[in-house]
Amino acid sequence: MFNPEKFKNKSALVIGAGKSGVACANLLAANGFKVLLSECKPLKDVKNGLKGLSRTVKLETGGHTNRAFACAFAVKSPGLARSSQVMRTLKKRGVPVFSEVDAALAFSRTKNFLAVTGTNGKTTTTALLGEIMGLALKKTGGRAFICGNVGIPASALAQKARANDFIVMELSSYQLEDSSYLSPAVSCVLNVTPDHLDHHGGMGAYVKAKEKIFKFQGKDDFCVLNYEDPRCRAFFGLCGAKALYFSSARRGGKLNAYSEAGALVFRAAGVTCRIKPPALPGAHNLENAMCAGLMALAAGVKPETLKKVFARFKGVEHRLETARALNGVAFINDSKATNVDSTMVALKALGRTKNIHLILGGLDKGTPYSPLKPLLRKYVKEILTIGSAAGKIEKELAGVCPLRPAKTLKTAIRTARACAARGDLVLLSPACASFDQFSDYEDRGRKFKELVRRLK
Repeated sequence: MFNPEKFKNKSALVIGAGKSGVACANLLAANGFKVLLSECKPLKDVKNGLKGLSRTVKLETGGHTNRAFACAFAVKSPGLARSSQVMRTLKKRGVPVFSEVDAALAFSRTKNFLAVTGTNGKTTTTALLGEIMGLALKKTGGRAFICGNVGIPASALAQKARANDFIVMELSSYQLEDSSYLSPAVSCVLNVTPDHLDHHGGMGAYVKAKEKIFKFQGKDDFCVLNYEDPRCRAFFGLCGAKALYFSSARRGGKLNAYSEAGALVFRAAGVTCRIKPPALPGAHNLENAMCAGLMALAAGVKPETLKKVFARFKGVEHRLETARALNGVAFINDSKATNVDSTMVALKALGRTKNIHLILGGLDKGTPYSPLKPLLRKYVKEILTIGSAAGKIEKELAGVCPLRPAKTLKTAIRTARACAARGDLVLLSPACASFDQFSDYEDRGRKFKELVRRLK
């Protein structure tokens, strides 16, 4: 657990000059620490992200010098592997290393912390929960601060939260792996399927990272779990908090939320109610809504607030987002589908007939693409491959449906547009990370939308 008082008047190292690194460096500097922000990339590659960096923060780029290892403690970038040279050196010298989330929460005045994780659905669930909490808190003058993996670093917002405010945080496996002590009042695990195995080194370590979201919760806290996910069910025996279950496949029994006759039924926190779900496609979005609703009810929100937010919620950018309809062809931006399971979710949500032109590829994450085959046979007219994973995708999916190597997103869109008929969908759902050709999945999604808008 990061205790700022223990390191008062000592020097701090922040490793990585991405969004979270810059935000954390500013937070530590604002609280009196002497901060060195150290980045292995050259200055030209990170310069644009440094515009908001405090003048009191010292900066080094292009590598980590001996100055970095003379610090009293360090905060690491969530993408940095524990096996990296800088991490091995810090460990050898006995320097404590904390996560950016640890550092951010240490300066927060509120204990009202709600945490969301899962392989898929995290951002939609976090956005929906944040909107519910924001509306609920208006009556008391409080605010909901939405941060974490959703796009805004925790360090940029946590200290702004007052005692009666709520922090609603999306947490990735990277962030959880790095965190030493998290104790949310309400947590959730939406699902656990293979992802980021290249980083974690295997499924066991990935699951262990997810467990950290509830590891330090107490008996008065709540943990919301997906009953249909066997790994989530297995968490019940490991979780010290009160478990609340949701299911999109069954009803009644010990379930606290389920779908019935077009409505979501909630039974939690002394409340039983039926609420119409948000107008979003796919069973996965029913699960996201059930999870967000249970978390809000556990946090003391009234059903009327859920009803109002569910009725107006339109989803999040880059997740099954309609970019444009042109001559009867819909172009769908699902850039946030950075793993195979997420692409499967998209195909199940959108698939009706064999009418999808699927853009697949990017930076491979170490998992097979073969689980896509049944859905590809059923719903996909053709696959257009892009990025560095194209060769592996073409090899593993050969013979399932027509494959067209496109290399770039621009070529893929033009090729799909030329082949698509009225009623078809052109779907960007890459099943890969974006870092081979784009800065992140948001950059990839915005480029897709920009290219689609330019079509005549």
